[in-house]
Amino acid sequence: MKNLLFLLAVLTVVSCKNEEAKKESIYPNSTEEVTQTPVELGKEIFNGRGNCVACHQVNQKVIGPSLQDIAKIYKDKNADMVSFLKGEGEPIVDPSQYEVMKTNFVITKAMSDEELEAIEAYVYSNSK
Repeated sequence: MKNLLFLLAVLTVVSCKNEEAKKESIYPNSTEEVTQTPVELGKEIFNGRGNCVACHQVNQKVIGPSLQDIAKIYKDKNADMVSFLKGEGEPIVDPSQYEVMKTNFVITKAMSDEELEAIEAYVYSNSK
């Protein structure tokens, strides 16, 4: 019985050391995790779970306007892209495509302000 308890204690200590070694190998010179910039997070959401890339490309209109066009119009009109993505703003870039975009508000309304601001930062990072 003592041998079993001793073995269990040794396995616990070894297991804890292996977990610490894994953390160190991921972030060898840091005690903090690496964080993404807003633009990187925005790009990840835009191309991933936001699925924005299905309708918007950087420099050409597909179903929706290009990111370059969106960025230019929002800058020129000093408009609030985050409000639009929350479903609270009027369509200003291509109102004829608004009904198509409205279906995506289910996705964007579920996002945090930080995520929506990251998408906005990504769109603006693609301006000419």
